[in-house]
Amino acid sequence: MCNKPLHEAQIHGQLSFPYIVYKGKIPEFFSSYPLHWHDEMEVIYIRSGQGIITIQAHQYIVKSDDIVIVPPQMVHSIEQYQKFKMEYFNILFHFSLLNYSTNDTCYEKYFKPLYFHTKLPSLYLESDADLNRSLHPHIMYLIENRKKSYTSDELMVKSNLFAIMHYINQYSLPTSSAELSLNNNYDKLKDLLIHIQSNYNRPITVKDAAAICGFSSSHFMKLFKELTGKSFSQYLIDYRLEIAARQLVETSYKIIDLAENVGFHNVSYFSRAFHSKYGATPSAYRKKHPLLSGCSRW
Repeated sequence: MCNKPLHEAQIHGQLSFPYIVYKGKIPEFFSSYPLHWHDEMEVIYIRSGQGIITIQAHQYIVKSDDIVIVPPQMVHSIEQYQKFKMEYFNILFHFSLLNYSTNDTCYEKYFKPLYFHTKLPSLYLESDADLNRSLHPHIMYLIENRKKSYTSDELMVKSNLFAIMHYINQYSLPTSSAELSLNNNYDKLKDLLIHIQSNYNRPITVKDAAAICGFSSSHFMKLFKELTGKSFSQYLIDYRLEIAARQLVETSYKIIDLAENVGFHNVSYFSRAFHSKYGATPSAYRKKHPLLSGCSRW
């Protein structure tokens, strides 16, 4: 079974050309891609439908032709909105692709503020936003020519990425002290998210979680709800159910064993919780999806 890391450390694209365009659908086999972060800059273009994209503590209901900007290291997730379907493209690239140097004036002026979140644009751009209109032709070029990225189009890819960075910087403003404080809290939360990924099948109490973040239990519960939009207990249940949904599709485990594997020690409670989240029993959900022989990013 594939267990994708919350901190995506793998190279997106090729080591010598760290850039890629993914095509995604929600729902396809899964209805969400949980909180995660990576070192690459990400631009998400919504091709059709509606969905929810959450970046740090901000949740956006996105629709056709909207654009979402996810700077490096920002915690974000993608999930289904109500019964809507959504098709989208993710453009990911590492700043090293654009040949920056830490001694370079351009790095200090244009790349460093985005990487450390000290200067940011609006992250959610509706279809009629000025920045959306500026970015749109460059995003469309990268999407339409994504299959030529590593064969004959490297210079055009870079030129369009430079244009995207140019417009993003034009519309960026200094980050408020409140947002910088929020970023600091998210850095502490990352340690907990990694702990959950490694220990989701074991009991994790609020006291345990708070200690990992370095907060009191009461402060942790309030802050976790503000940062994720869920209580810690609900987040943990949802995370376990997302792992269960993947195991139902990617393995042939018996449901009673699968429930135990993801931390549910009562199979009846597991079935009720799964049905509440996915609108189908575990056995019905498995029948809807063919067994996967491999695993994609999503």
